[in-house]
Amino acid sequence: MKLLYICTHNRCRSIIAEAVTRQWGGPQLEARSAGSQPSGVVHPLSLKYLAEAGASIDSLTSQSWDEHSVWAPDIVITVCDQAAAESCPVWFGNAIKVHWGLSDPSRLEGSEDEIADAFRATIATLRSRVEKLAAADPDSLDTESLQALFAQLGAS
Repeated sequence: MKLLYICTHNRCRSIIAEAVTRQWGGPQLEARSAGSQPSGVVHPLSLKYLAEAGASIDSLTSQSWDEHSVWAPDIVITVCDQAAAESCPVWFGNAIKVHWGLSDPSRLEGSEDEIADAFRATIATLRSRVEKLAAADPDSLDTESLQALFAQLGAS
């Protein structure tokens, strides 16, 4: 199953979701991330805390969703409210579109410990969702059941 995580700037949450899915999603989940207005740079703290958690950070890049038009994802997951409100490209076609809203840890103002905790919490939330998704054997589910599963995971 191909998952495309979308966030407007593709520098933090969608990047984290891609890395977490690659690390803990098992062989049945293939993940990429992109943005409608990519910054072109991955947030350095995203890389730091992903590496700390044991996720591979190799090949993570901030890129446009246009770069994935041929790839044809099965599921498009927005992880920020701004991206959820945007019109997705027509080429997403029959992809199931879901929203997993997450606070942006890169925008938090606070102490170094508070910021670190925010990144760690984002990674933990996504890891939990991805592990539950992989355990549910999503390839065996029909569209309605798959949509219900993603909605349930997004609420957790």
